Amino acid sequence: MTTRLTLITPAISAALREARFDDGRCPLDPAGARAARAAAGTLPTADRVLASPGARCRETAEALGLDAVPVPELAGCDAGRWRGLTLAEVTEREPAELARWLTDPQQAPHGGESVRALCDRVARWLESAAREAGRVVAVVEPDVARAAIVRALGAPESAFWRADVAPLAAVELSCRAGRWNVRMGRPLDGSP
Repeated sequence: MTTRLTLITPAISAALREARFDDGRCPLDPAGARAARAAAGTLPTADRVLASPGARCRETAEALGLDAVPVPELAGCDAGRWRGLTLAEVTEREPAELARWLTDPQQAPHGGESVRALCDRVARWLESAAREAGRVVAVVEPDVARAAIVRALGAPESAFWRADVAPLAAVELSCRAGRWNVRMGRPLDGSP
């Protein structure tokens, strides 16, 4: 039994351009919506189509022509009191707390979710996804894609910040006999 999972990161939005801790309400910007519409039809046919519940993921799925079901377990990392702030604002206001969060996967000084908690949540979802054969396409926040990569590879959580996932790109995972393999970063322009 094989499960094939294609994780699509959302198209560009103001929150991504501004390096803002997204609160889930930031929509795609016009350029992001155009890019997602241009990529429509480049994805494999799926047995299940899912999305993170945030606005930019739902809008990316819609622009790609996907009728995605929102899945709460695929929500982006809860940034607590940093939601809506830019990275520069948090750096200015709480430099020590930000440094602690970026270097220690168990820390959540913002009152939200730690990197470890996010990776564990995504790992539980991967385990449940692996119980069903077939192809799944899911439009997910970049941090969810990074957490899936970390857990699929069995890497330590410290690797989380070292995996870059571009906007509107695919991370492909396949699971057979409980073992995940990863193919990263295929652009959504139809190229193999």
